[in-house]
Amino acid sequence: MGGGGGGSSSIGNIQSLVDKAKQELRKSEQQGEKRNVFISFAYEDINEVNLLRAHSKNENSPIEFNDWSVSEPIDSERAPYIKQKIAERIQQSSLTVVFLSNATMKSPWVAWEIEKSIEMGKHVVGVYPQDAKPTSFPGPITKNRIKCVPWPDLANTIAKLK
Repeated sequence: MGGGGGGSSSIGNIQSLVDKAKQELRKSEQQGEKRNVFISFAYEDINEVNLLRAHSKNENSPIEFNDWSVSEPIDSERAPYIKQKIAERIQQSSLTVVFLSNATMKSPWVAWEIEKSIEMGKHVVGVYPQDAKPTSFPGPITKNRIKCVPWPDLANTIAKLK
């Protein structure tokens, strides 16, 4: 048996620490620091999205945010469970950034994430690579007249949101 060093923690203690961390992130966002962002994307675009995530961590980049999106696919084939987990991530965010490419149109999850974000009262912004504007956009982007900008304009667009 492994030793615990005499310390103990219960689920309640861990949950209280998680709640406290979430409050601190929200407080820092309200003070004008990094935004809490959920990134919606088609899995085919994971490399570009990972580059966007890396830019947000680079101190020389104007894009700054705490990433609340799903980094790894949720290990389930039950759509209600997956939606619940994604909804929890969206709820922790103040903004959903939709990475737009020609693959985005093929993803039913992206459309659902956009609709869920709007339903939860979150800001939604579309972003695409400067030299690769998609030829079409997911229905909820068009229907809700969501602003879509090239990658270099994302930082200014986020900064203008209240």
